[in-house]
Amino acid sequence: MRAASRHNLALSFAGIGAATAAAHIGNNFTTYLVGGLIDRFGFSPIQMGTWSMAETLAYAAAMFLVAPRAQWLNGRALAIVATLIVVAAQFSSAWMADFVPLLGGRIATGFGFGLMNSAVNLAAGRTDHPAKAISAGIAVQTVLFAAVNIGLPMVGARHGVSGMFVALAGLSALLGLFALMLPGGPSKAPETVAEGQAVQPGLLGRDGARVLLAMALFAFGSLAIWPFMERAAHAIGLPATTFGQYQSLATLLSALGNLGLVAVVGRLPRAWPIAIALATCGCACALLTTVAAPWAFAAALITYNVSWFITYPLLLGLAYSADGAGRLAVLTTGTWLLSQSLGSLAAGTIAQLFGGYAPVGPLGLAFCLAAIATAWPLARRIDRFTAGSSSGN
Repeated sequence: MRAASRHNLALSFAGIGAATAAAHIGNNFTTYLVGGLIDRFGFSPIQMGTWSMAETLAYAAAMFLVAPRAQWLNGRALAIVATLIVVAAQFSSAWMADFVPLLGGRIATGFGFGLMNSAVNLAAGRTDHPAKAISAGIAVQTVLFAAVNIGLPMVGARHGVSGMFVALAGLSALLGLFALMLPGGPSKAPETVAEGQAVQPGLLGRDGARVLLAMALFAFGSLAIWPFMERAAHAIGLPATTFGQYQSLATLLSALGNLGLVAVVGRLPRAWPIAIALATCGCACALLTTVAAPWAFAAALITYNVSWFITYPLLLGLAYSADGAGRLAVLTTGTWLLSQSLGSLAAGTIAQLFGGYAPVGPLGLAFCLAAIATAWPLARRIDRFTAGSSSGN
């Protein structure tokens, strides 16, 4: 029985890993598409900021659509629908040359990504430790993306931005097949908060609002530069292929970081790890847009990736602590995408007005520090409640 249980858990984690990777293709590889579209068609930074924002707004809209229905939806079915939408949108975008059709394709792609990420959050909520499941999924994702970060720029160098769109469509199709291993069925998690009181249906409460605000600040601050990361590297003389190699190493080390988190997250308190991860990510953001040496950029990029992929499941862990049914977790991820959408537009506007991305990173640090101040009271209260429950037992 225990062997069967471990086997089912391994399949669930593999499905969550595949679905997590499928859901984050846009977040990880839009930066290459942005660079390719600028090089091929001469689109402006504001146009590309709008293009990136459209993707993440659609992503957030899908998650906000799913959130109120989270208890009754099947994650596996959502993953199938998401895969069909993303593959069709990515493939068709390969043959578009005008901004408006490309924008429409990006909206469809983002909506599919949002459905897939909703499936991930619902599936993680069906496991005994959602933060561990999310971390395991990110570890699988980052190992895969380490290879894609090397291969995708090579595809772009040989076949242009159209080739990258087609390659990403094929990757989505493959991952969608593996996502069929996601656990299905309705939520089995009890609707509890840290204080042990029942969650009132449809209401977030102060704890939920605090989680959403912390994620919004973190996402706006840390991800505003993301669509333009390759452009920031280009500005200090790094070609896309070299940037891809740095990003590949960064994602591999992120996988190690998340595997470590999987091993220890059940024994960690919440407050201090979240504060350290947020502060580290904010400092890396500041360095990414202010350093000029390639080695310094590489170090900042690695630190940024590792700390971001640790911070995200830690913040989601707060959401699951406040609402075991998974509704708040879906809303939290949707808030991340909504906030990133605004950040992408802000970064593109700053770049166009100031002639570069230098101000974006320090602003990211400021927002990450604000996220610490927002999440800290709830995380400390949950730590005290957990410690009290343990001593009581």
